[in-house]
Amino acid sequence: MTISVLIADDQEIVRTGLAMILGAQPDIEVVATAEDGKQAVEHAGRLRPDVCLFDIRMPELDGIEATRRLAGPDVADPLAVVVITTFDLDEYVYAALRAGARGFLLKNAGIDMLSQAVHAAANGDALIAPSVTARLLSTFAKAGPSSSPVQPIDPLTDREEQILAAVARGRTNNEIAGELYITLSTVKSHITSLMTKLGARNRVEIAMWAYETNRVRPGR
Repeated sequence: MTISVLIADDQEIVRTGLAMILGAQPDIEVVATAEDGKQAVEHAGRLRPDVCLFDIRMPELDGIEATRRLAGPDVADPLAVVVITTFDLDEYVYAALRAGARGFLLKNAGIDMLSQAVHAAANGDALIAPSVTARLLSTFAKAGPSSSPVQPIDPLTDREEQILAAVARGRTNNEIAGELYITLSTVKSHITSLMTKLGARNRVEIAMWAYETNRVRPGR
């Protein structure tokens, strides 16, 4: 199945480069590009791409607000958004994830990781650059969440705790299955259970909950 992608970045050379890189993948098609967030939201509403790839700093409407309009908590049918930026700034990344982004990458992440992020987002998964995952989430956890993290009515099982920690460390479903010696379908089943218990919409929110509740700490 071909994955349709919308790219939004205010720099033409970046838009062109990303389009060429992703367009060279056999199962990815870049269906549109946008030079600002407002244009990106309009294109996304009309085309409903499988994945939106947004820069954070854009005119008219920044990538965070564009993400919120397309994938925020109040959106009935959210799109998959991956934020890709030059700026390794915690406040930007955290705001983007809170707005509903399904992944975050730096523009120097490399072709393989870019492709992985797009595939992960299209499959309902999430990928955050390993260089910032633990630092980002643990930093904001130590600062304290904006509100008290929801506590599940039904406690997590031991296996769910293991998978929760793995998700918070940025592990993919395949990696979790290999580490815990369980099937891929079992991993997916546990993640679905975690989302239900925690009221999380995706893996990013699962990971943030793990850090906010100190289930996962820096260096562990």
